[in-house]
Amino acid sequence: MFRQDTHRTKRAGAFAMLELIFHSAVRNIRKSNGNAVLGLVITIVQSVLMVVVFLFMMTYLGGGNPGIRGDKLLYVMSGVFLFMTHTKTISSVAKSDGPTSAMMKHSPMNPIVAIAAAALSTLYQQILSIVVILFFYHAIFTPITIDQPVGAFMMLLLAWTSGIAIGMIFKAATPWAPDFFGIATNLYSRINMIASGKMFVANATPTWILAWFWWNPLFHTIDQARGFIFLNYEPHYSTIAYPVKVTIALFMIGLMMENYTQRYASASWGAK
Repeated sequence: MFRQDTHRTKRAGAFAMLELIFHSAVRNIRKSNGNAVLGLVITIVQSVLMVVVFLFMMTYLGGGNPGIRGDKLLYVMSGVFLFMTHTKTISSVAKSDGPTSAMMKHSPMNPIVAIAAAALSTLYQQILSIVVILFFYHAIFTPITIDQPVGAFMMLLLAWTSGIAIGMIFKAATPWAPDFFGIATNLYSRINMIASGKMFVANATPTWILAWFWWNPLFHTIDQARGFIFLNYEPHYSTIAYPVKVTIALFMIGLMMENYTQRYASASWGAK
């Protein structure tokens, strides 16, 4: 009521938006755990436990990494890291503040800022945990070599970006049927435990089995990432173009769904 409107340039508006996203991302990190160091430790422990479990399963079942000559633990970590980044981003974006959230009552705040903040906070935690784990593994156990680190990092970003796009769809749909889409979000993450293909490589898998995984952009991203990480592996049955196209399409659908949900948002949704 007593706010004085100010006219800002587009550049000033962009910087103000980036500042708002930064502070919202910091708030998300602190909201998940009051102690930032403890929150990072928990993220590292989760990744380490999953790596250990899958390494144990591979060893116990007599498996290995057919088609790739290299460090077996690095092979497992390459799949787990991208899987964790993808699924945690989906969960974080899907649960970000919606149009009826109390935070939306503050004029600079909007759902797009909430989505960007949730995604950036997850990326920050995941990258930091990956760097810490790889550093200690390299320094304490055995030196590791990544053939094309830039390409591998781009695949991590692609897994993160596709997670944002899918999370936006779940976020926009959740207010219409909270219980159903809450279960659907968790179910999608559970399906990706297998459908992501993090425990095998496409080159050494029969075609009739690959037909069950080709639909998943994360499967292509993980397989391509291993092509960048390992010198002796060249992916033949996965592409970078497919997850990029799917991500762009899902982004467009997610934005349209988010816009539609905002137009029909009801304060009563918060009581559901």
